[in-house]
Amino acid sequence: MNSIIKGTGYALAHTPSMIIHNGSTAVTEKIVNPDSDFLKAIPSHIRSYQDVVDYWPNQVYIGNATPAQFKEVEFPYFDKHMEGANRYGKFGEIMPEAEFLLLVQASDVFEVVMLEKGFVAAHKAELAADPVITEDIMARVHEGSELSEIEQFVNNDGAEGLYYGETLVGCVKRAHDIDVNLSAEVMHENLVNKASSVLAVLHSLKSTGVGKEEVEYVVDCSEEACGDVNQRGGGNFAKAVAEIAGLVNATGSDARGFCAGPAHALIEAAALVKAGAYKTVAVIGGGCVPKLGMNGKDHVKKDVPLLEDCIASFCIIISENDGVSPEINLDIIGRHTVGTGSAPQNVIGSLVADPLERVGLKITDIDKYSTEMQNPDITKPAGAGDVPEANYKMIAALAVKKGQLDRKEIPDFITKHGLVGFAPTQGHIPSGAPYIGFAREDILAGNIKRAMIVGKGSLFLGRMTNLFDGVSFVIQANTSAENKESGVSEEEVKGLIAKAMKEFAASLITE
Repeated sequence: MNSIIKGTGYALAHTPSMIIHNGSTAVTEKIVNPDSDFLKAIPSHIRSYQDVVDYWPNQVYIGNATPAQFKEVEFPYFDKHMEGANRYGKFGEIMPEAEFLLLVQASDVFEVVMLEKGFVAAHKAELAADPVITEDIMARVHEGSELSEIEQFVNNDGAEGLYYGETLVGCVKRAHDIDVNLSAEVMHENLVNKASSVLAVLHSLKSTGVGKEEVEYVVDCSEEACGDVNQRGGGNFAKAVAEIAGLVNATGSDARGFCAGPAHALIEAAALVKAGAYKTVAVIGGGCVPKLGMNGKDHVKKDVPLLEDCIASFCIIISENDGVSPEINLDIIGRHTVGTGSAPQNVIGSLVADPLERVGLKITDIDKYSTEMQNPDITKPAGAGDVPEANYKMIAALAVKKGQLDRKEIPDFITKHGLVGFAPTQGHIPSGAPYIGFAREDILAGNIKRAMIVGKGSLFLGRMTNLFDGVSFVIQANTSAENKESGVSEEEVKGLIAKAMKEFAASLITE
C-alpha cells in the first residue's frame, strides 16, 4: 500500500537584522562598495513584524488563508494587509526575531551562541509562551553573557554578531580556529537552519497529533552543509534537529538536490515507509540565511520593501497508510535524467507528461500542479517574472502539443490547474512543498483527486556539472478502500501465491 501524507508544519521567523548583517547581498555590498546608496537605503525598506504578519503570502504559507482566497487578492501584495491576520496558523507560525534568536541559542549544543543577559531576560517569557515550545527547550536557554564579553568575541575573535535592530545582543563564535567549515559565519547559517527546522517539526507534530516517539526517521533536504575540514558536507542536520525537537526514537540523514531537494526527499521518505523500513518519517527543510534580502537591490530601486526578510522552514510527515489520508503514488515518478537535456520542453516533458503517460493519464488529469511557488511580489521587481505562472504556461503548452488541450484553453488551464506563488524565495523552500498541506486538505475535502509536486534544481550552481535536475510525484486520494472493494488484498495475494507454491512443490514430490 502507498505511503500517506499524515500532515505538515510550516514556519517563518522574521529576521530583518540578518538581512543587513548576514544576508549575502548586503554582506557582499559592504565589501565591494561600503558607501553604496543601497546600504544607506536598507533601514527605510525594513518591514515591521506586524507588517510581516499582515502580509497575505505569509498568512497563506502558515495556513490562515487558502490559495483560492489568495488568488482573489490584487497584485502587488506588499501594500495590502490581511484583516484578522494572526501570528499562528493551522500549519505553523510567524515567530518574531527576538524569540527566534533565543531558539537558535537553545538549538546550540557546543556553546558557540552567546546572548546578552538583558536581552534574554526581556524575551525569555515570550518564547516560553509559544504553544509548541517545550519545557525541555526552555531549559536549554542560557541566562546570558555580559555585553562586554560578546563585544570582545565580535571585535577580536572573528565571531558573527547577532543584532536586534541596530543593537548588538549576541554573537555566534567560530567553532575552530582555522577550519573555514566551522567559521562563525558557517556556524551561524547552520544553527539558524537547524532552529527553523526544529520549529517546523514541532508544528507538524501539533497539527498531526503524531507523538514525538512515533517518528523513526528524519530526512533533511535544506541547502546548507554541515561538516568540517575533512568532510565539508558530511551532515547530519536531520539527527541534530531530531535531538532538539525530542524525537527520541528517530535516526536520519541529509539529502541534497538544491531546489529539487524536497521532492527527492519526499520520494525517499515515501519509499522507506512503503518498503516497511520505517513507519513514520519526517521530511524537513530549514531556512537559508544568505538568501535574506537576496533581491534587495532591485527592491530598493523599485521602492519595494525588503520582502525577503523571513527564514522559512517546513516539515512533512509521511507514514503508513491509514486508509484515509492522501497517498504518494510511487508509480508516477517524473525524472529529469542525465540525457534529458536543458531545453524547457524536455524538462517539463520528463517531469510532467512522461510519468503520466506511463500510467495512462493526461496532463489535464492532474487537478493541481505545485511547481516553483516563488512569490511574484519578490521576483517581478527583480526581473524574474512570475515563476509559477511561467511553469504553468509551459505545462499547458505541452498539453496543447500533445493534443490534450486547445490553445485557446491555456489561460483557463493556468487558472484551474495552477497556483499563485506565495512562498519565500529561499531556494528549496518554494519548490513544490508549500502546497502539500493544502493539497492534503483539498483531497480530503473532495475538492481535488490528484496533485503533482514538481521539484526542479540548478545543479550547475555547485560547479560540478552543467546539468539541471528535477523529480516529480503525485499525491492522490486514498485508494485502500477501492483496493478492498476491487477484490483481493495484498495479504491475500501473498497467501494465494504461497498456497500455489506449496501445491506445486507437492506435485513435484508426487511425480
